Amino acid sequence: MSNIKHILRDLIINIFENNGNKSLNYKQVSAKLNIIDPESKKTILAILKEDSKTGIFKESEQGKYQLKEVKTFQTGIIDLANDGSAYLVADDETEEKDIYIAPRKLRRALHGDHVKIYVYASKKGKRKEGEVVEILKRAKYEFTGIVKVSQHYAFFIPDDRKMLYDIFIPLEDLNGAKNGVKALARITDWPEGAKNPVGIIKSVLGKEGENDTEMNAILAEYGFPLKFPDEVEEEANAISDKIPAEEIKKRRDFRDILTFTIDPFDAKDFDDAISFRKLENGNYEIGVHIADVSHYVTPDTPLDKEAYERGTSVYLVDRVIPMLPERLSNNLCSLRPNEEKLCFSAVFEMNDDAQIITEWFGKTVIESNRRFAYEEVQEIIEAKSGEYADEILKINDLAYILRDRKFKQGAINFESTEVKFKLDETGKPIGVYVKERKDAHKLIEDFMLLANRKVAEFISKKGKGKHKLTFIYRAHDSPNLETLNAFSQFASRFGYKISTKSDRDIARSMNKLMSEVEGKKEQNVLTQLAIRSMAKAIYTTKSSSHYGLAFDFYTHFTSPIRRYPDVMVHRLLEHYIHGGDNANAEHYEKMAVHASQMEKKAADAERTSIKYKQAEYLQDNIGQVYIGIVSGVTEWGMYVEIEENKCEGMIRLRDIADDFYTLDEKNYCIIGQRKKKIYQLGDEVKIKVKRVDLSKRQIDFTLITD
Repeated sequence: MSNIKHILRDLIINIFENNGNKSLNYKQVSAKLNIIDPESKKTILAILKEDSKTGIFKESEQGKYQLKEVKTFQTGIIDLANDGSAYLVADDETEEKDIYIAPRKLRRALHGDHVKIYVYASKKGKRKEGEVVEILKRAKYEFTGIVKVSQHYAFFIPDDRKMLYDIFIPLEDLNGAKNGVKALARITDWPEGAKNPVGIIKSVLGKEGENDTEMNAILAEYGFPLKFPDEVEEEANAISDKIPAEEIKKRRDFRDILTFTIDPFDAKDFDDAISFRKLENGNYEIGVHIADVSHYVTPDTPLDKEAYERGTSVYLVDRVIPMLPERLSNNLCSLRPNEEKLCFSAVFEMNDDAQIITEWFGKTVIESNRRFAYEEVQEIIEAKSGEYADEILKINDLAYILRDRKFKQGAINFESTEVKFKLDETGKPIGVYVKERKDAHKLIEDFMLLANRKVAEFISKKGKGKHKLTFIYRAHDSPNLETLNAFSQFASRFGYKISTKSDRDIARSMNKLMSEVEGKKEQNVLTQLAIRSMAKAIYTTKSSSHYGLAFDFYTHFTSPIRRYPDVMVHRLLEHYIHGGDNANAEHYEKMAVHASQMEKKAADAERTSIKYKQAEYLQDNIGQVYIGIVSGVTEWGMYVEIEENKCEGMIRLRDIADDFYTLDEKNYCIIGQRKKKIYQLGDEVKIKVKRVDLSKRQIDFTLITD
């Protein structure tokens, strides 16, 4: 349908809706639209006739029309199923949930697109169905995939399994891409009547299966750029590393106070430091010093716009794609030892019970005395001796009290095992190990949580009464009871009890489960499921609480080198400390929504890179037998996580030879139809690695039945 017809159809629908759905003929509709030229009137009649066939309008009496159903349009996001059919996830949460859209009614809408659909009148007891009438916004135009070149034209086969069309590439738009290479393509057009969209090759990523090619493909797939634009690099490189004396004068000076950083041994950017001194009154002054990124990155510059677009640094298995150019992230803003650095700080006076006597927020200048790796601090804590041992042990004692208090107040302790790969110099995985979180990690985390929480509380108190100050909060909703009950039912099979009586009870029983499950084979499955049963944390200007941490107010203040929301928090905090007016809530809410979306994309990219490395690791172990745990069930197979290396693959139901198995969704299990044998989440099974498809990042297992 031409664009004009689309617009006219919408206007006609509005006329009927605004006139109580009275019967009107095409002349009356034209008059109400102030349309007088005969050609347009004809088009209106044609639309009324055509759409009476599809069920949008009905001819109520000769020549007169009405809407078949008022308010039969909905907008939302297309969620594509594996069979090509789709559902609409409605924008308006009060609307009908998950309206089914048959493949031929998608009208070229792709997975994730924001669309307007027409909802058919539903037959009694039948699910509601719809048809896409307009694509409001494409989710993406760019895809990674493989180029196939023939004599007269080329096609591009996308990696994304939910992209159901190959992209036609004219030979002159190949931009040097040869047959069989992995590349990034962009859809430029989708001509009327053409089955496939038309596109161009934007960049060649390399040879399929090579580590760099695949990692760059993952970044491109999720929309993260592979390098910084020249103007951004130039702006970053032009910033002087000399701190003017007048800048230091404006700041609170911490250069003579013991300050150190604690980070992973291979970290390049240190965005937080801790200072410590004992006060004459017997209390302690602990400063949480955060790199003052907002001093260097000012609003609306190319540097700021690029950081906002990226939203976050991305951590793939073998590389970091920073939010800010290296000049800032690893140099100017990195709190390196024995260098003067500008910070934004939260400074607390605390007593031996870790109670806060006074707090102060503001700009500072520091000079770190020592750069510690987590392992070094852990040794000092365990040996109770070493460099700055007294200070580190005291900070650790205070962190213990803060942690304990947090859990007593109802915070949930999710300790999932983090799997890391040992890589050779080409990036190939040669080993897998589980990363342990010890006191040294938790000590830093607890003081970062404290700073984040206290900054958020400070702003919320400052804006008491009518004058609630616009701010960026980190909010986390309480869990949906239905999902939680399903999880509780599942956990009970392992002998764990989850009480859902109150938020406090949920937290208490979750923590009990987390501590009891530690080190057991079902730890990962249960932790992953527990996390999935929780709501997702987001950025928002609406000051709601953080359920998982049991804090009434919470924000992200401590990582501005790698998270854009923290940069916004620094700017707003500085603005309000100096008595600035209330910031525009709508503007900041838009930015918060974008930051939440980019955070999700970064997490998905990270997970995808792990899946790729798992597949690559098992590629050399085809035929190997392992013990695994059933970690997921679907209608076509069950996922199994190998205990020894945490790699996850799938056993396809059709490949299990001893029976015909089907999914029992409610009970998270699959059941053999004849012998009634059950495999459920958490069961231990023996598997053999059957096949690995690196390009799809898929691992197939065969079930070994005794």
